Amino acid sequence: MNSLYPEYNFTSHFANILGNTLHYIDEGQGPVIVMVHGNPTWSYYYRNLISLLSRNYRVIAVDNIGCGLSDKPQDYDYKLSQHIDNLHTLLNEIDVSSYSLIVHDWGGAIGMGLATRYPERLEKIVVLNTAAFLSTRIPFRISLCKLPVIGPIIVRGFNGFARPATFMAVSKPLAAGIAAAYLAPYNNWNNRVAVSAFVQDIPLSDKHPSYRTLQEIDNNLSTIRDAGIPMLILWGGKDFCFDKVFYDEWLKRFPDAERHYFEDGGHYILEDKLDEIKPILSRFFTKHEE
Repeated sequence: MNSLYPEYNFTSHFANILGNTLHYIDEGQGPVIVMVHGNPTWSYYYRNLISLLSRNYRVIAVDNIGCGLSDKPQDYDYKLSQHIDNLHTLLNEIDVSSYSLIVHDWGGAIGMGLATRYPERLEKIVVLNTAAFLSTRIPFRISLCKLPVIGPIIVRGFNGFARPATFMAVSKPLAAGIAAAYLAPYNNWNNRVAVSAFVQDIPLSDKHPSYRTLQEIDNNLSTIRDAGIPMLILWGGKDFCFDKVFYDEWLKRFPDAERHYFEDGGHYILEDKLDEIKPILSRFFTKHEE
């Protein structure tokens, strides 16, 4: 695994979720930190945080169904509500009833979707360039990937979503081996099924099947705020998708959150600003321990 996935030196675990195999990393002991990735990444995005935090915590990093080293069923309900249900099922299966969250991209909606269902289980949350609320903002290049017929051809046929992300989502170039590791699970049409499905699942109007799910999450974010759950926001200012408008929306909803805005950081903020982020994260979790 070392040569194919540099810096990803972890034992793989697998859970059966309604007949599909979900891959996850489960490292360390102590208070639980759950890491939820977005599109088109996988748990590999969190590799350095797993290494850092598993020294003092039990770190669980999931690969959503269709992503990373999880199964990629072709006939599957790749909707936000299903991903939330899958995460809930996994945590129940491995007896995790109290945890902190680190979320990025689609992981924000998935993680906060679960957290707003069971706010009493959430201890702390770290937000990385993501959204868990309704928005009609979408870059033109992503809207192209949502088009019927053309979109799947771009995303699944030409790898026109995952491959460009390896250079568009960062402000400093990824090493060739790191970029290759991001793309390895998405190496053909079938294996890019969820990459395409996530794009199709962006709810821009109330006619979309995931609109109500995201609306409910948005409406219930106040339960997290009112519970006084500590939040840390780490944001890359050069993100072409989750731009400063999204950052400001988080601050409106969580005005007391600790926040760090990295002007020259990209969407993959953990790649661009890891050295600055590591001590901030360590302090955040130590500071808020019971």
